Amino acid sequence: MLSWFKKKLGAAQELPSEQGAGSEAAAPVAAEASGQQENGPGFFLRLKDGLSRTRKTFVHQLDALFLGKKKIDAELLEDLEEILIMADIGAATTQELLEKTREQVKRNALGDAQALKTALKEMILGYLLNADRPADLALPAQGPFVVMVLGVNGVGKTTTIGKLAHKFTQAGQKVLLVAADTFRAAASEQLQIWGKRVGVEVVAQQAGADPSSVVFDALDYAKPRNFDVVLVDTAGRLHTKVNLMEELKKIKRVMDKKIPGAPHEILLVLDATTGQNAISQARLFNEAVDVTGLALTKLDGTAKGGIVINICHEFNIPIRFIGIGEQMEDLRDFEPGEFVEALFAEGEA
Repeated sequence: MLSWFKKKLGAAQELPSEQGAGSEAAAPVAAEASGQQENGPGFFLRLKDGLSRTRKTFVHQLDALFLGKKKIDAELLEDLEEILIMADIGAATTQELLEKTREQVKRNALGDAQALKTALKEMILGYLLNADRPADLALPAQGPFVVMVLGVNGVGKTTTIGKLAHKFTQAGQKVLLVAADTFRAAASEQLQIWGKRVGVEVVAQQAGADPSSVVFDALDYAKPRNFDVVLVDTAGRLHTKVNLMEELKKIKRVMDKKIPGAPHEILLVLDATTGQNAISQARLFNEAVDVTGLALTKLDGTAKGGIVINICHEFNIPIRFIGIGEQMEDLRDFEPGEFVEALFAEGEA
């Protein structure tokens, strides 16, 4: 579980994550069960099923377009462009894919339409792999691993934090939640409910408190108590509000002042069903605080899963997690190869 996270034992000693026994704080049997659930054939079927709506409107349309076609001509590429755009792969990414296709056609590297489908699959995987990079490189030598979680209201940010806390605790980590979204009604209460559900501590103050002050006190509390992970919920008012971005910058400065190098991960939560609006959110948050990772929620609820490809290519920010269901275990580590295989898989789960 959390293949990109390694627990610190004095020096940065690597522990088995997905496949074997847990740390001294984790039950080996539970760790093995979690690993099987995360990476086994059952997970691939869940992922394939979660992407079924996208596959029906993307890959099935590709198959219909390519059926019986022997020649890759201008008309076929025009129809292909429409399919890619409708899948939310984005105009710039679509144009690049088409340009690479034209270059291969000129070199006679693509013999027929089916070869083009294979080439598209390889190019898409290339975009995802180019953006992918391990988060364990950001682990501090000592002290907690601090994750600053961002996202506009309604994307599932607080729920994602709760599910992340569950994943970390299942991997044997000691987790602290910080309720720094002090402006949204009931945000703190919602996070405290998740804390009780998962069995982790939550630091919170009264509604309307200064978020930076909440974070400052929380890190003060975390440092001497040997927490492995601190997950900080931040405000999610409209991303077009300048004061929100300034507030997030302030929180980031406070974290670094309290724990040099923190936050070690700035995780932006995006709702996959919002399409191009998610691109706008990613751009604005990234410009403000340099996002280091993404979590895409509700991927099973959209027919336009191409947003995954678009975001990776446009921002070169790795996707850490994808949400493919409502259950606690349905927030999954994102694996580019598995995603592409499930997207292009034949038949239904």
